[in-house]
Amino acid sequence: MNKNDLIDAIALHADISKAAAGRALDAAVNSIKVSLKNGEGVTLVGFGSFYVGKRTARAGRNPRTGDAIRIDAAKVPKFRAGKALKDELN
Repeated sequence: MNKNDLIDAIALHADISKAAAGRALDAAVNSIKVSLKNGEGVTLVGFGSFYVGKRTARAGRNPRTGDAIRIDAAKVPKFRAGKALKDELN
């Protein structure tokens, strides 16, 4: 499922126009991005949680030349599925 398919599904289930569904999806995604950028987690009960993880600096290797390189520390977005979502899949 891609973004357009998701917009179609939202419009169908919520009985709203595709344009309104697109705006709603964009607003939800942007709200999640802003919360994560501010270091806050987002929990959707029954679905899961979005949170910011930390990746430490580490040594790597350039695959083209084989030279050692330093990979900087980074913040990465992560998702943990909720129990209801896990139960739905099993």
